[in-house]
Amino acid sequence: MKTYQAIIIGSGFGGQCAALKLKENGIENFLILERRDFMGGTWCQNIYPGAAVDVQSPLYSIESEQYDWSQMFVQQDELEAYTQYVIDKNGLRNKTQTNANVNRVEWHEEDKLWQVYVQGQQAIGARFLINASGPLSTPVVPNFKGKSTFKGKSFHTNNWDQEYDYSTKRVAIIGSGASAAQVIPAIAKDVKELHVFQRTPHWVLPRPDYVFKSWQRKLLKNKVLNKALRKVIYWSLESRVIGFKYSERMLKLTAQNKALKHIKKQIPDPNLRNKVTPSYTIGCKRIILSDTFYPALCRDNVSLHDRDSGIKEITETGIITQSGEKLELDLIIYSTGYKGSHGAISFPVIGREQKSLLEFWKEYPRAYLGTSAPGFPNLFIVTGPNTGIGHTSAIVVIEAQMNYIISCIKSLAGNKNAVEVKADAENRYTQRLHKEMAKTVWKSGGCNSWYQSKSGHVVAMFPGFSFTYLRWTKNFRFEDHHFS
Repeated sequence: MKTYQAIIIGSGFGGQCAALKLKENGIENFLILERRDFMGGTWCQNIYPGAAVDVQSPLYSIESEQYDWSQMFVQQDELEAYTQYVIDKNGLRNKTQTNANVNRVEWHEEDKLWQVYVQGQQAIGARFLINASGPLSTPVVPNFKGKSTFKGKSFHTNNWDQEYDYSTKRVAIIGSGASAAQVIPAIAKDVKELHVFQRTPHWVLPRPDYVFKSWQRKLLKNKVLNKALRKVIYWSLESRVIGFKYSERMLKLTAQNKALKHIKKQIPDPNLRNKVTPSYTIGCKRIILSDTFYPALCRDNVSLHDRDSGIKEITETGIITQSGEKLELDLIIYSTGYKGSHGAISFPVIGREQKSLLEFWKEYPRAYLGTSAPGFPNLFIVTGPNTGIGHTSAIVVIEAQMNYIISCIKSLAGNKNAVEVKADAENRYTQRLHKEMAKTVWKSGGCNSWYQSKSGHVVAMFPGFSFTYLRWTKNFRFEDHHFS
């Protein structure tokens, strides 16, 4: 069995950050496994029309890998180019195996190794296993009645069919969240009809985009100036936590009032305004940034179906709504989300004493610093439970996780072969986290979202400032870990 010092599962930003950190610390004997036939993750997979980032690009990037961004909120193609730039600049392509779909991983106590089973291959060994497959990589399509009978075209936004020409077609898009809010304005002008099925409306704020002038782009190639801009953006976003956690009243007076004005300004029809106005506190669900979503809903060829006129059944030719309306369709687009934290790892993970991670997560997903779990030595979960961040760049948190992962690896000196978080340390951390969560809008804002597990625990988000999480990951606590 071929064995590596580390195996990284996934080649998106999480996998790239892990690889760069390993290289930075002199660990070159690692392998990246990518289930698709290309590298890059989210921004290479999500190629639907209108796809763009909703965090400022100078911050939504790896700190050590500055880039010549064209605007503040860049489109998918530029993010894909950046991803490939990072991969090629750091020689990661030569350390990656594509078309490597992991079926199962299992800890072998005697050898102190993880055995990684890849479909169609012999097992591969790894001393350290870093899962960076991402919590939003496995799309979900609800099992609507009659779904399989539809004879037209259908696909999830995560698997957009670029060969299909949707112009002049009768189209339905199921969902009105972040992806749908980008797709709808991008295709509305080209389709014959567009039926938008909204389960719950999202709050929408104006998108404060800015296209950098050529002289500004030249200035930002200076590392000092680029870093300064990054810091300005970081601290301006960090202040949002005050509203999300400490002052719901402030959140309503500022962001929610701004969102209400946005609705009033962009939608003249009172009935449509009512349909798109959420009943929960802003921030409880993901906030959408868009100047084009509401105008698209106002088009004559676009119809918004809320819960009262939602989907009753999918037929061979289209959709029958709850109100009995029969819609003839050529294309159904599913913008219905992902498995989220529960699906952060899509394959069985078997730890010490044949302990299953899925069983450990039976009540709700949990992990020490969102990264490690008791009973699973040398296993690290990138973007694991409660590492989501609602106010700033996810890459900030990913890079913070790398501090902890490297500290764990470095802690194994002498004859130590494995490091494992203690059960009581993980439990203290998790209980503290959920105590803090009770103060946040994600818990008390009055919505149901993918942030929550079926048990009612908010398992996706971190309940505080990102600099707090960064401090925790930098201060490695030896007393919280077993060594063997």
